[in-house]
Amino acid sequence: MNAWNNLEPKAPPVTPDDFVRAMGAAATSVSVVTTAGLGGRFGLTVSALSSVSAEPPLLLVCVNRKNPSVSAITQNGRFAVNILATHQQDVARVFSGRPLDGQPYDFARHSWIDSENGLPLLQGAAANFECETETIHDAGTHRIFIGRVFTAIRSESAPLIYSNRNFGRMADLDGGK
Repeated sequence: MNAWNNLEPKAPPVTPDDFVRAMGAAATSVSVVTTAGLGGRFGLTVSALSSVSAEPPLLLVCVNRKNPSVSAITQNGRFAVNILATHQQDVARVFSGRPLDGQPYDFARHSWIDSENGLPLLQGAAANFECETETIHDAGTHRIFIGRVFTAIRSESAPLIYSNRNFGRMADLDGGK
């Protein structure tokens, strides 16, 4: 127990709506996490992605436990993270389950290649990572997958950014200096 546990809150509890609204101020990259194997082939748009360590190379992604991709990633033991490029907004919409037209989660709609390891990698992405599942943690409504990166590819494409429920791109504020 720490000293914080004995303090009375000075404000009413944060509601989920308040939390989501405030998190809209965070600008994040947009990624599609994919998996394939005995658990099935799935893809899902996520914005909860973070580097954990460079030595060894580890990253984490958070996925709502209600999504069927959670079971597939858990069973397959591998996943890929495809950081979308600015021209790939449609990919983000399709794999979030909200395409402007057509079917959600439709791999046939975009250019994917199966890596030597059998993971779907999006062509033209800003970056692609292939990961072995290192550890899994459940927190709140989500499952946190920490993956040991065994392939990392960076393209020249600029990453797609998401903030305030809108897509955007980076801009140099200092003129690129």
